[in-house]
Amino acid sequence: MDIKPVTASFAVADQVTAEDLPRLQAMGYRTLICNRPDGESAGQPAAETLAGQARALGFAWEWIPISSGDFTDDAINDFRVALAQHPQPVLAFCRTGTRSITLWALSQAARQPAEALLQQCAAAGYDLSARKEQLVARRQD
Repeated sequence: MDIKPVTASFAVADQVTAEDLPRLQAMGYRTLICNRPDGESAGQPAAETLAGQARALGFAWEWIPISSGDFTDDAINDFRVALAQHPQPVLAFCRTGTRSITLWALSQAARQPAEALLQQCAAAGYDLSARKEQLVARRQD
């Protein structure tokens, strides 16, 4: 598991497994958001199984699956609400972290300038410059 901090209260990672949960707990994470649809790859834990294990350790859990880069308005809003309603810090994960950080950026675009979001994503190792127009379009001044 490769954790990449984005802000003081939010990070992204690749696939989280049951074996990773105690480490995440020790690191202080309080909420996990899974952005992988079930059955995406062999050996991937089922979201509900992992959710049960995470909840047993006291994590808040959200499952907002994104497939084929389909970032719907509902998924973006669900992600924004999950960040607002659950305890921090939050770790969101998918196969590589790209869907999770993209969903985060899109969920924050109404309140933050696209350039600032792109810089935060780049600092975490993700180039979302191809989504700049989409981020700008979501801005509400």
